[in-house]
Order: sequence, then C-alpha cells, then structure tokens
Amino acid sequence: MDPSEDTTEVTQLLRKVSRGEASSAALFPIVYDELRALAARHLSRERPEHTLQATALVHEAYLRLVDLDRMDWRDRVHFFAAASGSIRRILVDHARAKGRQKRGGNEPKLPLKEALAIPIHEPGPELVELDDAMCRLAEDHPEKARVVELRYFGGLTVAEIAEVLGVKERTVDRYWFFARNWLFRELTEGTAGPDVR
Repeated sequence: MDPSEDTTEVTQLLRKVSRGEASSAALFPIVYDELRALAARHLSRERPEHTLQATALVHEAYLRLVDLDRMDWRDRVHFFAAASGSIRRILVDHARAKGRQKRGGNEPKLPLKEALAIPIHEPGPELVELDDAMCRLAEDHPEKARVVELRYFGGLTVAEIAEVLGVKERTVDRYWFFARNWLFRELTEGTAGPDVR
C-alpha cells in the first residue's frame, strides 16, 4: 500500500471514530505497525536490560488511548502525537516505579556500612530526570516542551510538528533549538539559565 493511501485511510477512520461511525477497535490493526515502531524508537533510548517490550508498550499505550471515541481526531499526525505522549508517560511511570523499588520499596533498610559497599552505576541523564526537566520547561515554555515531546519522543518531522501545532516550520526549528539548549543546561548544570531566543 502506498504510504499516502495509508495516511489517508488512518485519517478517515479516525474521523469516523470521532463521529461515532466506526469503532476504535477497527483502528488498532491499521496503526499497530507504526505504533510498534514508535515504541521501539522510545525503547532504543532505554537501557538494554529494560523490562518493557515494544509489544507490551504498544498495547498499554493503546489502552490509555481507548477513549478514542471521545476525542476529536484531526488526522493521523494528531493521533500519533497523542500516542507518543502516552508512551512517554508509560515509560516514565515505569522508571519511577523501578526507582522506588531500587530505593527499597518494602525491603528492610540496610545498615549504612553495607549500603555504602553497593556499587553505584553512573549512567547519563535518566528518563525520569529528563521528564522532570521537561515538566519544568513546560511551566514557562509549554509550546517548546511540546516540540521536544513530538520530535524526540514521537519521532515526528518538523513539517508534521508544524501541522500539529499550527505554526510555521521555522518556528518549530526555533523552538527545537531553544528547548535543546535549555534542557542541556538544565540537565548538566541544574539551572535553566536566561530565556534566550
């Protein structure tokens, strides 16, 4: 099938679901492969020993989007932007839960001497840290945070992001440049610095 035909088919079906003329269950087989690729892209940025698999991530994201019937879907890009946000939230929730388990959860506390003997690995910025920084960015610059979510987490192109946000492509480029620098400073220095455009 021609990709443009698939895009049109998804958009038409989303609109039918929004109007109540079709079931959201009919959409899943059509978008599954693309959702799985999106989930795989998200997981490729995670540690190799990550316990979530792409298939489980797709199913969980789709379940979170099950209120499809109540959404007013504009098109395929709008749908995949929402799916990307859902996948990001699942990964962050999973990472936070893992962090709680690593910090002890319901396990008995270790004596300080034993705790200090446990090796600590120093990975780069974790997903939870990135998500926390994204939330701080969104407080002052929501449209810039949305560009990061759509581009980094969603894999959308500049043109697709411009369509979703209703702005020009050069505006998306400007937001992307600002947000990347802001997040870099936030994650490496702990402060966002001045609002430089």
